[in-house]
Amino acid sequence: MRISLLEPIGVSKEVLDELAEGLKERGHEFVSYDTKTTDPEELKRRSAGSEVVMIANNPYPAEVVAASADLKMLSVAFTGIDHIGVEECRKRGILICNAAGYSNQTVAELTVGMAIDALRNVVKADKTVRSGGTSAGIGGREICGRTVGIIGLGQIGLMTAKLFLAFGAKVIAYNHSESEEAKALGIEYKSLKEVLAESDIVSLHLPLNPSTRGFLSAERIALMKADAVFINCARGPIVDNVALAEALNNDRLGFACIDVYDMEPPIPEDYPLLHAKNTLLTPHQAFISEESMKRRAKIVFDNVYAYLDGKPINICK
Repeated sequence: MRISLLEPIGVSKEVLDELAEGLKERGHEFVSYDTKTTDPEELKRRSAGSEVVMIANNPYPAEVVAASADLKMLSVAFTGIDHIGVEECRKRGILICNAAGYSNQTVAELTVGMAIDALRNVVKADKTVRSGGTSAGIGGREICGRTVGIIGLGQIGLMTAKLFLAFGAKVIAYNHSESEEAKALGIEYKSLKEVLAESDIVSLHLPLNPSTRGFLSAERIALMKADAVFINCARGPIVDNVALAEALNNDRLGFACIDVYDMEPPIPEDYPLLHAKNTLLTPHQAFISEESMKRRAKIVFDNVYAYLDGKPINICK
């Protein structure tokens, strides 16, 4: 069987070789590529003859799925699968397995780090001292005692909530379902309107799908406090980012920390958030750390071994 890894997954060749050794011992052909590509024709070429394809967060569109006649299983080194031609996979009966859980800690830590910067002016303070300034007027505020609203209390949302609780914040949440673990931690479930209106910090952790695209509309952004901090380390298209930029520029929102956009970086020069005030922007890095990349690589290979054993895991419905 041919098994192909179509793009780098953030680990060294030594780690990759170690993870793939078992595949070769079983008599399978393993092929890996050390460059990314978004060209559908190149993706078709790399996928040709492969029963199992491993990808990360590069697009794998429906036309590539349709052209990959031998494809039976996709192992995705990512949590979300909105970059894949999912419907075509379902139509063809192709199994999709993801790497859910690998970045929970990493995303949660960056989220809290962003909140600290927004409240304590870390980036601004760095620029101030380099230009000969002082601490006057940039002391900021504490997380302790503030209300943090989590929108989407899945694994990453819950991990983020735990970290904020450790800082002494009150955590409220909006989610379609409620968990006993969250309630035991003292997290209070509320309506979306209440979470937006009551929170000093709003952190978004929803998946991107047809029901969440554009979820945080201009009307919902307007519900937030004028001095609130908004953090998005989930998916860019969940938010009306034009409306978000307008709210920031018109002082209807205090600060925004954004790691995800309507497109993958590099971001076009005319993108509104690039020119909005009171923002901290990072280049879709929340999921990336030395530890998370190793966890991700192991999970994506574990998915393949489980499939080969006839006991697939991490199946995306």
